[in-house]
Amino acid sequence: MVFSSKFPVFAVACDVVALTLREGVLCVLLVRRASSVFRGRWALPSGFVRQTESLEQAAARELAEEAGLGERDVVLEQLRSYGDPGRDPRPERVVSVAWLALGADLPDPTPDTDADLAEWVPLTEAYGRELAFDHAVILRDGVERARSKLEYSTVATAFCEETFTLPELRRVYEAVWDTELDNRNFQRKVTTAEGFVEDTGEVIRGRGRPAKVFRRGSATTLFPPIMRR
Repeated sequence: MVFSSKFPVFAVACDVVALTLREGVLCVLLVRRASSVFRGRWALPSGFVRQTESLEQAAARELAEEAGLGERDVVLEQLRSYGDPGRDPRPERVVSVAWLALGADLPDPTPDTDADLAEWVPLTEAYGRELAFDHAVILRDGVERARSKLEYSTVATAFCEETFTLPELRRVYEAVWDTELDNRNFQRKVTTAEGFVEDTGEVIRGRGRPAKVFRRGSATTLFPPIMRR
């Protein structure tokens, strides 16, 4: 039996804004498309959602296929949906559910499937590239989400290794916010935010005063928040 509907047929895709710090610089994962649509153009990792998977599973699969990243490598959260007519040149209407993926010093990507090259691109350079689809808009939305989340959540620790010093955590904020922070003021805010970080009792000795070593705490939200200028 064939069913007809007055409503148009939609395809659902996922796009991923994957961010990491490489040598202290905020970078985004871009892939060079090898498929027929926008072939040779740079884009965010993206693909269609399969009938047998959830939206989150589709995003995780795209990261695995186009960059070789596993689910444990990143913190993944839904960003927003994009469905303007004409955002995709294919005949069917394509609505995309975008995701934000954050990870600490993620490895060089290993692309597969519909991407022939993938690389971590410094954010300022990525903004200068002509990205496929509406990925320039999605990229900017993802970066702004990451910047705002650093104010009221503990997600900054996603950019750190399992243990870290407060100067290393401060450099995360400086890289993501693209600004300089006062060291003493930052340390005071971090250590007074309940559950943000935990002191491991270890120190790193070198030139100057020994640096205490911390791990991420149990909190997911920051109180009081650490606000941008």
